[in-house]
Amino acid sequence: MKSILRSPLFGVCAGLALATALVASTYLVSRTWLSISSANVISVTGSARRGVKSDLVIWRGSFSVENHQLLEAQRRLKEDRLKVEAFLAARQITPFVIQPIQIEEIRSRGNEQENKVVAYRLSQTVEIQSHDVGKLSSLGTEAGELVENGVAFVPLAPEFIFTRIAEAKLELLAEATADAKSRAEQMARQGGRSIKQLRSAKMGVFQITPPHSTETSWEGINDKTTIEKSITATVSASFLLE
Repeated sequence: MKSILRSPLFGVCAGLALATALVASTYLVSRTWLSISSANVISVTGSARRGVKSDLVIWRGSFSVENHQLLEAQRRLKEDRLKVEAFLAARQITPFVIQPIQIEEIRSRGNEQENKVVAYRLSQTVEIQSHDVGKLSSLGTEAGELVENGVAFVPLAPEFIFTRIAEAKLELLAEATADAKSRAEQMARQGGRSIKQLRSAKMGVFQITPPHSTETSWEGINDKTTIEKSITATVSASFLLE
């Protein structure tokens, strides 16, 4: 008998709770529009996004030799350098820059008396910058040919850069500001008001990320890992109402 009476009572309570929630929601929305209808300024955030393609690639790799005699290490490094230059020339990759030789002393492990030079490690780094982005994309894989020829070559991941960022920033800022104005106009209409003029605008940080990425940073992101990129700009703006 108790379970029969309890079910209708539970339904009544649930109905009252739902009605209360709807009234509260309506009240909050009404207060929002009331706030807009009595305010002089409205603040919004606008954003704009654009897909771009990298127009510069920087590719680096290093090669090294070790020998207990410095002159012999230098001779072998020179031979390896000629192989690296031939490898790049065969692929018509010019120009390139080979950095000066770096010399590292390898010392024996033990106490201070035994800490003496036992060998030398000599290395050089080659750097290539090219606007032919696709041409260098597979160079790291092809560099395995150098290893097969006895060169201890270590390729680094290429850096893909979009150089026209300054121009894109100006255009995206204009689009983000227009988006902010559109949002402000929509909110103002709901409160029976209209936009008079832009009062202030503050640029947010730019995010240059891989396509479809949702990653953000307070300091901004500058992705160099992908050829295709997305640039996102934000603007915090305030408008006078009339």
